[in-house]
Amino acid sequence: MTDTTPRFGGRQRLILFVLLGAGFMLSVDFSILNVALPEVGAGVGLGDTALPWITSAYALPAAGFALVFGRMADLFGRRRLFLSGMALLTGASLLGGFASNPEMLLTARALQGFATAMALPAGLSLLTTMFAEGPMRERVLGLNGALLSGGFTVGALVGGTLVSLLSWRAAFFINVPVAVVILLITPALVGESRQPDRVRLDLPGAVTVTGGLLAVIYAIIEKNLPSAVAGVLLLAAFWTIELRSPAPLAPVRILKRPTVKWGNYAGLVIFTMEPAMIFLTTLYLQRVLGLSPLATGLIFGIPGLASVAAGVIAGRFIRRLGTRAVLAAGLSVQGLATLPLVFLGSDRMALAVLIPALFIGFFGHVTCIVAYTVAGTSGLPDGEQGLATGLTSMTQQVAITIGIPILGAVAATRSVELTGIHFALGVDVAVTLASVVLIWFGLRPRADLPAVTNLPVPTQAEEELAAN
Repeated sequence: MTDTTPRFGGRQRLILFVLLGAGFMLSVDFSILNVALPEVGAGVGLGDTALPWITSAYALPAAGFALVFGRMADLFGRRRLFLSGMALLTGASLLGGFASNPEMLLTARALQGFATAMALPAGLSLLTTMFAEGPMRERVLGLNGALLSGGFTVGALVGGTLVSLLSWRAAFFINVPVAVVILLITPALVGESRQPDRVRLDLPGAVTVTGGLLAVIYAIIEKNLPSAVAGVLLLAAFWTIELRSPAPLAPVRILKRPTVKWGNYAGLVIFTMEPAMIFLTTLYLQRVLGLSPLATGLIFGIPGLASVAAGVIAGRFIRRLGTRAVLAAGLSVQGLATLPLVFLGSDRMALAVLIPALFIGFFGHVTCIVAYTVAGTSGLPDGEQGLATGLTSMTQQVAITIGIPILGAVAATRSVELTGIHFALGVDVAVTLASVVLIWFGLRPRADLPAVTNLPVPTQAEEELAAN
């Protein structure tokens, strides 16, 4: 039987090493300080009640500005924005590593969030334009999904190790040499994207969507009703502006595409529910079973190997079964694997059920990450790939940010901690499986839309790679 797996050339491997490595580092950054929040707070004099802002200061700009920066990558150059993000990350990491007070620390985390909003969609759009739609791109996005998911786990493990062996400051400094290498290598490997005819940025759209997202996310984190109302009004204003703008930030015709709309809805569910499940399971392991942070990290790390396997083979599933089927199946596996956790007791024998369930769940999780990214970026021209990847990056960052506060609040509605964890995990399963049905019907083939094929069409970037 002929092996049809797409193979990368030497130059392509180097490009993947740089762009996927940058994405992995950015995903590590989200979680690397989470296990060390008390030590970080004590190091700069930040009170316990303010510790969550070490995470929130990063998450707000990372989620709120991803769409705008993704579109800016289309208009002003993807490589330029990617390198700008890497340069900002270098400076922000140095500032965080040398922070001596809360203001310096939180400023550094916010700048890291801005760097993520710049570099993540720009790097992903470089991948989707340099590797044509079809088997090659599916394999690339599979590797990206594996590293993205693995980065969150590695961040927690590395963060704990660095704090134990060195200091919390090392969690900032570790970014610097990696980012510098990326800054030096990228210009020699990646050409600048073609810029369209001079198109101005839709400033009213950019202001309203960013303000709306920031307000809604802040409202969820802080449970602030006025902020929620302001956010909804700003997002409604954004939609009105996009309908009337001659050069919209996010053309409504794209937002209404079933692949973009339902692909990003799937991403919202994927990244809201799974990180929240990990948070709730962490509470269960440490507060109910009494395990140490190191043991907890190992329990998540071992099943995390399934993430790598899923990322490698997800593209093959998509080629054989189609994006719709793989997305629905992967999300079903993610939800059903969480179901046994709803019934775990306070005996450590529960680990015999928990670890296999995590292994299966992580496999489904990364499989549907790949499928949702393929869905959200398919059928669009190269000139709109920054917008598409900005949407998927925004969806991811928003979901990760709001999932834990939402399900954490659900768990808090029960007076007994274990009962609350069970209830919140049950809500996780119900939302996930209900979403599978919605996505399955939302992505059904429609006669009024052209079919998205898996036939690769060489892009200019691929032709240049082949020539070199």
